[in-house]
Parts: sequence; C-alpha cells; structure tokens
Amino acid sequence: MADGFEVKGLTEFQKDLLAVAQNRLPRETKQIMRKIGSKARTYVARKARSEVKKVTGTYHKRWKRGKVFEGHNDELVVRVYNSSPHAHLIEDGHRMVTKDGQEIGFVPGKKVLEKGIQSFDDSGQFESMLSDWLDEMLKDGKL
Repeated sequence: MADGFEVKGLTEFQKDLLAVAQNRLPRETKQIMRKIGSKARTYVARKARSEVKKVTGTYHKRWKRGKVFEGHNDELVVRVYNSSPHAHLIEDGHRMVTKDGQEIGFVPGKKVLEKGIQSFDDSGQFESMLSDWLDEMLKDGKL
C-alpha cells in the first residue's frame, strides 16, 4: 500500500554520503526519514481532502506515518497509510449493492495514496530535505 521514493536529485557524492550515514549515524538517519515521512503524509492527506469530497467517518483524520524500518537491499523505508476501516474501499474501489445483496454497479477507486506520493515526489521536497540534512552533517563534522 505504500510507495517508495526515488532519489533523483542527489549527486553520486551525496548518495555515497547517504550510504555512509546509514552505517555511522543510524539514529540520525532514522530521524530524517521520519521527518520526510511526515512531510509525505501531509501531501497525501492534502490530496485526499481534494479528491474525496464526501466526509465519510474519520477517513481524513486517519492518515499516519509508520515506523522507519529496513526494506529490501538494506534501504530505509517509511510507510504512509490510512488506519480508517473503510480506507481501502475509497482507495481501491468497491461494489455497490442493494439491501437485498443485488449488485447494481461498481465504484472505481480514487487511488489517493498513489497520487499523493506522486505529488510529493514531483515537488522535490524529498531530495531537498535529504541534501540539506547531508550538508548539515558535513558541516557539523559528523560525516
């Protein structure tokens, strides 16, 4: 349900610094990933408010950032998800049925998470936050 971020705007030197930072400064690296995940959650929630006009329960209030963990190839991953019980119906779509159980149609999914992560990725916030953090680590002498 979560999409990854692709590091596009970083130079090869910054990518190498990021690899070194993951090994030498795991706590600080997880901290910046939490900040980036929170910023991504903001973008997704904003996109959800613009796409889903009908207020259904607590859907808009339940966008969350997950914990930072190691994914494939030892890269750090942070998830953005919605804990509302009907979020998957809005995201993926659902059947429309009558009270008798007769199917009368299908409501297509809005794919809010996909669109929100894409807008965050296109904004360049991920790369700028990461490069600013790397510059700060270099300036402080931690790397």
